[in-house]
Amino acid sequence: IGHPEIFPLVFTTKTQEIFHCRVDEEVTEENSFKLIKKEDIIQDLKTRAAISDFHPVKKVVLEYPGEELLVVFDAKFQYGQNFYLVASEEAKDNFLKPPETTEEKEEEKEDEENREATLEVHPYKPPVHKPWVSLGSEKEVEEESVRETVTKIKYMISRVRRKFGAPITFTDRNASHVKDSYVECTSYQDKTFSIKMLEKDVGVQMIPKIREASTQTKWTYPKNAATQYFPRQLSNEEKEDSLLSEKLKEFLTSVHLRMEIALQQNEIMNAFFDDWKALAEDESSSGGKPDVYLKAYQSFTDLQYLKDRTISCVCWHPTIYGIIAVSAREQLSYEEQVNLSDKSFLQQSVILFWSFFDPIHPQLMLECPEDVYCFQFNPSDPNIIAGGCLNGQVVLWDISQHEEKLQNAKTAADGMKMTAVNMVNASILNILYSTESPLVRYCTVSSMQYSHKKTVTDIHWLPGYSEEHQMGATFENRAEVCMQLVTCSPDCSILFWDIPTTKLPEQPSSVKVKEEEIFNMPPDVPDTLKHLDLCWKPLIKINLSESDINSEDGPIRISLRELHYHYKTSEKVQSLNTLEVPAKDSPYTDMSAPSSKNLKVLENISTAFFVGTEDGEIVYSDWKMEIDSDSAKPHTQKYTIHTETINTLQRSPFFKDIILSIGGQNFAIWKEGVTNGPILQSSSSAGRYTAGQWSLTRPGVFFIGRDDGNIDIWDLLKKTHEPSHFQNISESLITFISPCVASPKQHFLAVSDDLGVVHVLEICQTLSHASRNEHANVLDYFEREVKYLKYCEQEFQEYQEFQAKTELK
Repeated sequence: IGHPEIFPLVFTTKTQEIFHCRVDEEVTEENSFKLIKKEDIIQDLKTRAAISDFHPVKKVVLEYPGEELLVVFDAKFQYGQNFYLVASEEAKDNFLKPPETTEEKEEEKEDEENREATLEVHPYKPPVHKPWVSLGSEKEVEEESVRETVTKIKYMISRVRRKFGAPITFTDRNASHVKDSYVECTSYQDKTFSIKMLEKDVGVQMIPKIREASTQTKWTYPKNAATQYFPRQLSNEEKEDSLLSEKLKEFLTSVHLRMEIALQQNEIMNAFFDDWKALAEDESSSGGKPDVYLKAYQSFTDLQYLKDRTISCVCWHPTIYGIIAVSAREQLSYEEQVNLSDKSFLQQSVILFWSFFDPIHPQLMLECPEDVYCFQFNPSDPNIIAGGCLNGQVVLWDISQHEEKLQNAKTAADGMKMTAVNMVNASILNILYSTESPLVRYCTVSSMQYSHKKTVTDIHWLPGYSEEHQMGATFENRAEVCMQLVTCSPDCSILFWDIPTTKLPEQPSSVKVKEEEIFNMPPDVPDTLKHLDLCWKPLIKINLSESDINSEDGPIRISLRELHYHYKTSEKVQSLNTLEVPAKDSPYTDMSAPSSKNLKVLENISTAFFVGTEDGEIVYSDWKMEIDSDSAKPHTQKYTIHTETINTLQRSPFFKDIILSIGGQNFAIWKEGVTNGPILQSSSSAGRYTAGQWSLTRPGVFFIGRDDGNIDIWDLLKKTHEPSHFQNISESLITFISPCVASPKQHFLAVSDDLGVVHVLEICQTLSHASRNEHANVLDYFEREVKYLKYCEQEFQEYQEFQAKTELK
């Protein structure tokens, strides 16, 4: 409207390429004009006819008087299309040479006048010298300046004229042959050169550097593209010719052998096996950060037996998968725990057996005379369990009659689920609480008179023994295999217990009747060790208070080397199996274990052990049994490293002479035989360490529990000054940590807290699989620390000798 000489056109990409007017390349918004010859347009109309983009204006093109037509790129689509055609010569001249307007001319004149006025108003004036006015800066410069105050020493060196330019020859001479030929110049402090530094104010101002940078990128506009294709198909005749051709036969003959070898290799080895993953020991070797975590797998608690109680000990069943045993005690302070011998609680004390397949119901419960502080499974017979009570007694259980129930825990759990699905009228709560766990009574309790006077804080099983023959040779005693226990308590005593596993000979009927009347044992209690009940005495007693270093600190944790206690009974003492019990007397007075007076220790037996006390001291003791003595007197050596009670004292499962001790706010690693102190000692942490445990599969990894509910993971090959990783497990303090290797690909870590909850965590592959040379690297690290400790001790001794000589002078 208003421009009859303008005709809007749509130019396709093909038309733009033919007439060289491609958008943003040959025509742009600034340079939007393109002159096209009339002959080229007419030729395009003849060639493409109705497909040509100039077909709507064919009549205008043919009647145009000039030789070239003006085509303009309409970037803003002012006329509705991307191009428009100018159909008159006058309009074409106006587009190519637009006339200047009067306003533009007036603006140019004003600019010239302003420039002339600016030059006239600001003439150049030379600078004028002004006198300098002092504001006191020269005094500051004079105070900060450095001046020489010491007079210089002048030296004049002269030489005889005739010796100028003479050759110089050097000879060797012994300084001791000529007097005053050698003078020692010792250093001394010269007061002349002791310059006192004046205090001065120095100010430094620093600003960041500013840098300008620019980057120009190539912009590409989106284009619409489409491709349509169809498969090439051969006819039946062509297929037959191709299959019968000599070229195909030659090709198959040439590749036949290679294809046969490739197929054989695919059958022999996995073609998709990743060699890089097999070559790398862990993800850190490839540059990435390994994923270190403890994944929550299961949790156990009981509202009846674990409510408002602290879990004191956690043990995994040695042979049955998914079975974990838990003991609990009252939430009391340490002072209250020590004085629990005269107290009794209304709540029943039990040890609960949980299964992965039934996290709601305990599979088994062991009745306890008192709260159990620690317990352990027998390594050779997991059906025998020994525990230490808060009143100092040692308890034994026999769960052989319930072993099948623990093994079938998964089947029973699946059956209970199916029953719950089939029951229509029963509620869910009735189903959950319909199953009752069997309660197993203890079969043996130690004598109160010969037991510990305070809480049994640690208990360990020891392996069997050998017996020495009269001719001097040592043989295995197959007739009477002995199981032994060691316990410790804050009453400054360590007790060794001997348990014969063979059954007693048949007793008279009167004795059996009297036995049943006295004990009134339930029928479900096995009589494996019933003959030791209430008359069980310790085999050996070690009194730490009678040592060379008198101390009242009682042992809390004990760690012994791989001791195999080899004893032989005296010829005068009758065997336990051949004791004759009179019918009139009680069978529990004469059938006591033999005293230590009748035992002799074989030679070449290591008797050294570590003890952690309630005051945080580490005691290294080496005792030897003396003949005809009631107890052994140890020779002890103390180390004060920890500030609070020792809660962990454990030997490394890979190095029998490496011990980990944890107490208070730090931990230490000891090497047996090194008397200088620990080979590694951590700095004090912000919180308290409450539990710890070595890893069962990696020599340099151990776990430490804290009072804030976190687990610190230490990897000695990565960091020794701080934990390599940590993870929050609970809201309360960690009370016990127990690892377990269920299978080569599945490792668990049981963590208990002060709220009565057991958290079972699955250990990741990075923390459970050791590298190829990890054992050798950790051993080398321990050896370097021992050498460094010896070097420091030697340096300290030399320094002490030097100080002693200086004081004498």
